[in-house]
Amino acid sequence: MPKKLLKKWLPDPDKFRKHPQLNKLFGTLLHDPNLLHLNRRSVSGAFAVGLFVAFIPIPMQMALAAAMAILFRTNLPISAGLVWLTNPVTMPPIFWFCYKVGTIVLGTHAHQVQFEFTADWLTSELLVIWQPFLLGCLIMGILSAVIGALGVKLIWRISVGRQWQLRKLLRRKKKLQT
Repeated sequence: MPKKLLKKWLPDPDKFRKHPQLNKLFGTLLHDPNLLHLNRRSVSGAFAVGLFVAFIPIPMQMALAAAMAILFRTNLPISAGLVWLTNPVTMPPIFWFCYKVGTIVLGTHAHQVQFEFTADWLTSELLVIWQPFLLGCLIMGILSAVIGALGVKLIWRISVGRQWQLRKLLRRKKKLQT
């Protein structure tokens, strides 16, 4: 069952609620029990929040994911952890793909961008590509959030159905033995 698998990786609820930096940022909002629940709704919602925020090209994505998890009452650790889909290694290809999606949707051609990590580059090149880039990020964020949430719900439902079938089989077997 996904719940057992997820419980192995998630932090202890008491340690989580007493974390000094999280308490400083969110205070008593962390005491909502839904933020650490593992059920189909909270986990699928956490996937939606985390995957959507992962495609938003801003710093401090984890804080935004945590705030959205609190707002939508989804599992906070899963929401915050999923933003690491876009980490320093995966960010360039993912954001390049988002830019390409944006150019396709807008019907423009892709601008050849030579990346340089300077303030001049940010002011000149980013001004040229910002519209298709942000549109592609929004589209991919929404698409990944929907697919992630529906995928988790489907996997959860299949897993629970298998557990029920196993219980039913064990009950029949036990009944036949008596």
